[in-house]
Amino acid sequence: MNIDLYLEKITALLAEYTPRIVAALLVLLVGLWLIKRIAVIADRTMKQRELDVSLRTFLKSLISIGLKITLIVTVAGMIGIGTASFVTILGAAGLAVGLALQGSLSNFAGGVLILIFKPYKVGDVIEAQGQIGEVKEIQIFNTLLLTADHKTVILPNGVLSNGTIINVSRHGNIRIDVQLNVSVGNDLDKIKTLIHNVMDENNKVLKYPEPAILIGKTIDKAIAVHVRPFCLNENQAALISELYETLKKRFEESEIKLEAVKKTAK
Repeated sequence: MNIDLYLEKITALLAEYTPRIVAALLVLLVGLWLIKRIAVIADRTMKQRELDVSLRTFLKSLISIGLKITLIVTVAGMIGIGTASFVTILGAAGLAVGLALQGSLSNFAGGVLILIFKPYKVGDVIEAQGQIGEVKEIQIFNTLLLTADHKTVILPNGVLSNGTIINVSRHGNIRIDVQLNVSVGNDLDKIKTLIHNVMDENNKVLKYPEPAILIGKTIDKAIAVHVRPFCLNENQAALISELYETLKKRFEESEIKLEAVKKTAK
């Protein structure tokens, strides 16, 4: 009698759960295939956008794991397993991890934004957070700069993505500003012609955009002359030095007098 009762219960359970299990298995197999295809398409799209390899790998894994967790919860619900507590546990764990790694997650999110939108790339010279240098490496959490005096500066990506970034080299060339203070008794047209000749002779000065010579204020019997040529980023320091040296020599040869401007006491 008991055996017949057990057999009836087992038969009833099989009749109830077999269709659910079969449907759940089908959903699981189809879902895994779709997740694989979505990951491949996402990776292809990121590759077309020329995202960093490390970021592509991470995002591909993140998409795949997230979709698989969703699929497992869905399949468990189809079978009849209660998923409310499971989802609650996942949510609580995620919240705890998020609070514990708040700063790191901010830097990670900043790194993802930088690698996606590319306000700068490796090799660019940028100015940010009071630092200026060449970008040597963009990591998930930090950006590494090499300064002119060969110091490595590590900047968190969180503050970079939310702050002001000056990309010095993105345009491919840069304008420099050389200031000379000449005596008010000098012929300004002669000075301009001399400066133009010096810039024409220097192959580091770009022809376009055209260099400019601007006359500034007169202070302590000295006129400020601003020489503003454009050059390639890598020639910036060398060109400034060459212009100061060459112009000083030409001024002395042409008897153009330079004046020192006294600093006003504060």
